[in-house]
Amino acid sequence: MAQAAHAEHSNNGAVKEIWIVTAILTVLTIVELAIGFYMMDVTNPKTILFLKGAIVILMMVKAFYIVGYFMHLKHELKNLIMTIVVPLTLFIWFIAAFLYDGNSYKNLRNTYDPYKKAQTTIKVEKKKEGHAEHGSETHKTVE
Repeated sequence: MAQAAHAEHSNNGAVKEIWIVTAILTVLTIVELAIGFYMMDVTNPKTILFLKGAIVILMMVKAFYIVGYFMHLKHELKNLIMTIVVPLTLFIWFIAAFLYDGNSYKNLRNTYDPYKKAQTTIKVEKKKEGHAEHGSETHKTVE
């Protein structure tokens, strides 16, 4: 009887913890949505950047709670956690490095080759609806 009471008490604590984490995740999601809707009316680029940063931080907090509680890593050994966190950190670093490098390549390409710069600023022509037969003139409109 004592073991059953202890197991029930322990189970109630786990269920309560899950409900608390779910409530925290719900509040964080609502705050993210509110920031996103607020950001639709903001025109200042610095404010937009700040709000995007706040959303990313809130997303990371949510990821921590999801991984920690629902994937049960909160109660695991530190070595097991580090085998997951270190590769994840490297993966995030790779993404940031590749995005930075790609943007740098695009900017340098536009700086040193005027033809490439002209190609990236030309508006694309869109064909009118309907298909032209072989040998006939194609009508194009610029939007």
